[in-house]
Amino acid sequence: MTENIPRWDLSNIYTGLDDPRLQHDLASVQDDVASLTTFFESQLFPLQEAPEGAEKLSNLLSQLVDRLNSLHVRASTIGSYLYGITSTDSFDKAAEQLQSKFEIGLLPLQNINTRIIAWLGKIDDQLPAALELPGSAREHAFILREYAEQSQYQMSEAEEELANELSLSGGSAWGNLQGTLTSQKEVQFELDGKTQTLPLPALINLRSHPSADVRERAYKLEMATFEEMKEALAACLNGVKGEVNTLDRKRGREDCLHSSLDMARIDRATLDAMIEAIRDALPMFRDYFRAKAKLLGTEKLPWWSLFAPVGSVDKTYTFEEAREIILKNYGSFSQEMADFAQNAFENNWIDALQRPGKRGGAYCMGIDATRESRIMSNFDGSFDQVMTLAHELGHAWHNYCAFQANKTPLQTQTPMTLAETASIMCETIVLNALLKQIEDPATELAVLETSISSDAQTIVDIYSRFLFEKEVFERRRNATLSADEISGIMLQAQRDSYGDGIDPEVMNKFAWTWKPHYYSTGISFYNYPYAFGNLFAKGLYAIYREKGAAFVQDYKALLASTGEGSAADLAARFGIDIRTKAFWAASLAQIAPQIERYKQLQDIKLV
Repeated sequence: MTENIPRWDLSNIYTGLDDPRLQHDLASVQDDVASLTTFFESQLFPLQEAPEGAEKLSNLLSQLVDRLNSLHVRASTIGSYLYGITSTDSFDKAAEQLQSKFEIGLLPLQNINTRIIAWLGKIDDQLPAALELPGSAREHAFILREYAEQSQYQMSEAEEELANELSLSGGSAWGNLQGTLTSQKEVQFELDGKTQTLPLPALINLRSHPSADVRERAYKLEMATFEEMKEALAACLNGVKGEVNTLDRKRGREDCLHSSLDMARIDRATLDAMIEAIRDALPMFRDYFRAKAKLLGTEKLPWWSLFAPVGSVDKTYTFEEAREIILKNYGSFSQEMADFAQNAFENNWIDALQRPGKRGGAYCMGIDATRESRIMSNFDGSFDQVMTLAHELGHAWHNYCAFQANKTPLQTQTPMTLAETASIMCETIVLNALLKQIEDPATELAVLETSISSDAQTIVDIYSRFLFEKEVFERRRNATLSADEISGIMLQAQRDSYGDGIDPEVMNKFAWTWKPHYYSTGISFYNYPYAFGNLFAKGLYAIYREKGAAFVQDYKALLASTGEGSAADLAARFGIDIRTKAFWAASLAQIAPQIERYKQLQDIKLV
């Protein structure tokens, strides 16, 4: 099957590390940063002491915006290209070294960005009049105002520059080490009657294998493997969270959540309303877990069966079959979206082959220079991985909507909350279309399992990850945490989330080790935005069912503008108030009929 699973083509971005265009662009970034710095110091900085009229300020702000957009296109394209190599082949030391050199070379850009944000805060009272006048500045008014507001959470210029430089050998280095350790680790595992060498992500993917014996053995080997790796990974986590805590405190943040909420463009009232609705819905999901245990013939659901397929479990999908499922069902929503996905498949935008040196999980990245996307996944033929492709293509569709609307990089700085809305909406479209087509109960059960299991992950498991990360941040303020202490926090978070829905003796204390989401200094709480995206998408899907095809253009316009407004303001376009618990509860209520139908199908004999 691996012969037909694609690897992506990056050659239209750059032909290789020795491509003269890459070398030219690397040098151009440095030149453009130097030019931007000169422009800032000579033209912009003096205005905080000697204000000019609105017209001149508007003109200068427009020049600033245009320079930043041009720089971002080039720098982000280089960064995406290099990450595309290193994340799929951590053995490529030349790419790793060039990526490190590039990141070091970007420090002056990070430093001038810090100075620009501080400057915008100091001329905040001059912005309203300038941003009313026509030009690039007015077209980017939202992000300029946001920068000005966020300037209050900056340290001094010297401290911010030092933090930027130290991050490369601090938090970012710890995150890179976690990625290297987990991507290069290989294990020996007996599968299909023979011992195979599997990369760690492939072992973790066996959680959805039809055989209970395979799942249990894979789980036990995973636990044993991370038992050997836990101290190094605990050091990585301590390094990342320690750095974030220190910088949050120095920058005057209220707590570990403060920066995350601002990046998500939501307020505490919104998060609190969503979390409260999730807590109320946990018993519903625990009913599902108990029903699944019965279907699998066990008294309680062990962790290794949390992702077990049920219903028609003997189906392994080829990559071509996955493609056809996605194209057909995307088309039920929008032919334009199906045509877009077909283009992604035909032009080798997807790297799906599992192999040593490749990171686990999946992601989508936009390529600004070519106005395309690239998708990384680890395809193993399971229906779960089919849906992962549908999810990541949803991110790519989001990028497409912005590119088609000629949005600039500064206009498309989308928060995770809304980024995950686009991807989960695509999953929802595919799953709901499939459920309408199914006549065979065993197949219906299998699709329901995928749908409910996905919801359980983005709601129940995400809630556990939220609790875990919050506790780790709070304890890390006082001391470094041992690997066993970190694992204990994870187990308690899972108990609080899953409750009596799964076997309390067979949980996953090492769920913190391989998730790269915990190891970023730039984005903390890479968890609750998934719950937001899921439930917000369900709210939008309910509107789609009412309006039909008329909804599609409004939805495309929303995706094109997710970098130009708060989540609450963008949701209000559709009459949605995300600050009320009622909205989130209504979205969660959409899952209840699926769980009830799932329970009705329990009498199907499983393979």
